[in-house]
Amino acid sequence: MDSKPSVLFVCVHNAGRSQMAHGFLTHLAGDAIDVRSAGSAPADTLNPAAVEAMAELGIDITAQTPKILTPDTVESSTVVITMGCGDTCPYFPGVDYRDWQLDDPAGKDLAAVRPIRDEIRTRVEHLIKELLPANR
Repeated sequence: MDSKPSVLFVCVHNAGRSQMAHGFLTHLAGDAIDVRSAGSAPADTLNPAAVEAMAELGIDITAQTPKILTPDTVESSTVVITMGCGDTCPYFPGVDYRDWQLDDPAGKDLAAVRPIRDEIRTRVEHLIKELLPANR
């Protein structure tokens, strides 16, 4: 690839699923992929169960904050992965859109968030292999 790929993870509150995906991709791909996350209606804070679930694996996402989804962020991404925002995401030709159907961790305890976290990790690992085939 000529340029570094960029991935935008989007969910409604940008507090759980998209933040865990952001954390995994940053942790596993390092700076080989630009990683961002945003929400159509961002929460005030991260989901504590998502933070704790990631911390169990040694990944600290506490420095992240929920951010508002903007058209510029979408347009400048190679891949946009939605996780429940549906039609709220603006469409731009040339951007690769994907929808990951994942349970929402909002209001769930740590035991219920772990399987969501693990599914996100599996999907992120596949995404890395796809975007960086020569490096993996």
